Amino acid sequence: MKLKSLNKFISFLIFICYSSILLAEDQIDIWNKSKKENNEIIIQDEERLKPKNNLKISNTPILNNIKIEDKISEETENIKIFGIYDPADNDFNLNMWIETDAEQVRSSFKRIEKIKLSNTASKLFENTILSFAYPPKGMKEKEFLDLKIKWLIENKRIDLIERFLKQNETFPNKKKLIQYLVDSNIAKANIKDGCEKTSFLDKEIKDSYLEKFKIYCLVYKKKLGEAQLQLDILREEKKSDNFFDDKINFLLGVTNKTTKKIREDNLLYFYLSSITINNFKFEPKESTKKVIWDYLNSANLIQLEDNRDKEKLKSLEIAANKNQFDKKKIFDIYSNISFDLKSLIEAEDSYKTFDNIDARALIYQKYLLSDNEENKIKLLFLLKDLFQKDDLSNIFVKILSDRLKEINLDEVSESYIEVVQKNIIPEEEFLLGKIKYDDKILHRSRVIKYFQNEIDQKKAQKDFLKIFKKIKKNRKYFFSAKDLALVESLAKDGFDIPREFDYQEISKQYSIPNDLLKLEKNKESAFLTLKLVEIIGEDEAYSLDPETIYFITHLLNQNNLRKIRNDILISALPQRS
Repeated sequence: MKLKSLNKFISFLIFICYSSILLAEDQIDIWNKSKKENNEIIIQDEERLKPKNNLKISNTPILNNIKIEDKISEETENIKIFGIYDPADNDFNLNMWIETDAEQVRSSFKRIEKIKLSNTASKLFENTILSFAYPPKGMKEKEFLDLKIKWLIENKRIDLIERFLKQNETFPNKKKLIQYLVDSNIAKANIKDGCEKTSFLDKEIKDSYLEKFKIYCLVYKKKLGEAQLQLDILREEKKSDNFFDDKINFLLGVTNKTTKKIREDNLLYFYLSSITINNFKFEPKESTKKVIWDYLNSANLIQLEDNRDKEKLKSLEIAANKNQFDKKKIFDIYSNISFDLKSLIEAEDSYKTFDNIDARALIYQKYLLSDNEENKIKLLFLLKDLFQKDDLSNIFVKILSDRLKEINLDEVSESYIEVVQKNIIPEEEFLLGKIKYDDKILHRSRVIKYFQNEIDQKKAQKDFLKIFKKIKKNRKYFFSAKDLALVESLAKDGFDIPREFDYQEISKQYSIPNDLLKLEKNKESAFLTLKLVEIIGEDEAYSLDPETIYFITHLLNQNNLRKIRNDILISALPQRS
């Protein structure tokens, strides 16, 4: 009896333990299930917030990294967007415009069009309008796109136009950008590159001008049979005309005569006129289109003044040195001055027998004829000395840098490498000058390196406290608006600011326009940058008054636009040589 009772008791204990294990397993399964369901909800939510297929730009890796910070509304869900930059690169997002009224954007664009923007303002404008984003409130996607296209063309941003075409597969008015690229290359008498730009065309684009140019490209590439076939198709579609037929037939050899008429209505017809008429002569007028003027210059179809007129050439050199005349045209004139073969062969010695202008022209021509990298370097520096001799260094400093960039350093000895690199001027340094750090003035101190990403926050914090400690000892030191711009930006990024420097109290003496402050509350970050473009206008950031620099950086800090803020600070604060 006792044994049976014991067995029953043991069986009961085993049952209890087994049930507990099952219960624990059930609890774990339930927890996992709940977690899985929650994950599915999050994933579904993320999928819902992702751009739809109609936002996809073919071959555009940029969209893979775009962060969507706000939910996509039903109104914007089916809108296509076009651009170049990931909005996150400049601390924007896809919804950067949707709280701004369309009319405000139109008005701002019109005002900006009348301003010759500085490099600072132009870069800010470019980064804003060419970021992928939904259009402003009340503006159709096509109108928003047309604003971008118009700006690209009016500002001759060929580099950005090509990027735009590569990153946006199909969009309204695509043919307008392609034609601009084509005409830009014809204007440079660079038909080969112009023909390459037709690769941006797709089957959906039907444009008679571009199709005619494609036919000429086939002739240019000597694909005559294919050109004839495409011409016949164009005629059947009634997209050709007598003038174009006449010119292509002449180039194909179908006819041996062509009209002597010169057509100016578009650049392609003018170009065809120039290459098919013997002894082509054309006198441009005030009404002649600028693109035709450009082509005439590039193709040397304008009669230039006598290159031997030394007094005139000297005055042009002086004007170029003062940035009043195109420096490159000075070298065009040099290249057209005639020298005998003996002088060119012995140029390194014979230049001494010429006057200063001819000496520079002779050495420049010798440089153009040279195919040895080390010899090119010697000639460039000899030319530098000749310009310095007549106090005309400004003509050559940028040309020298550009030509040295073309030198293949693998083909020169080490003794040349250092001198070449010292004379190559980075683009930003050329425009602004080299930074000179001054730790006696806070906004000119080496702390600026933080905004250039040259030092990390830990190092910058240490430098800042050390410099501040020294400056604090100078009782005559006055904390300026530029100092305030720097310190407030550091504080925004999480730096520890000494209590004795009450930057928030100091900031109260500077007023900031209320209409700009409201834009932060309304989350109109993109429109704020347009307003800043208008404020900066023709000025570079470094030429703005200190109070303006402060309130611009304050607004950028308030709107978390750190990348743009850093660009402004790097331009505005440091002293440069």
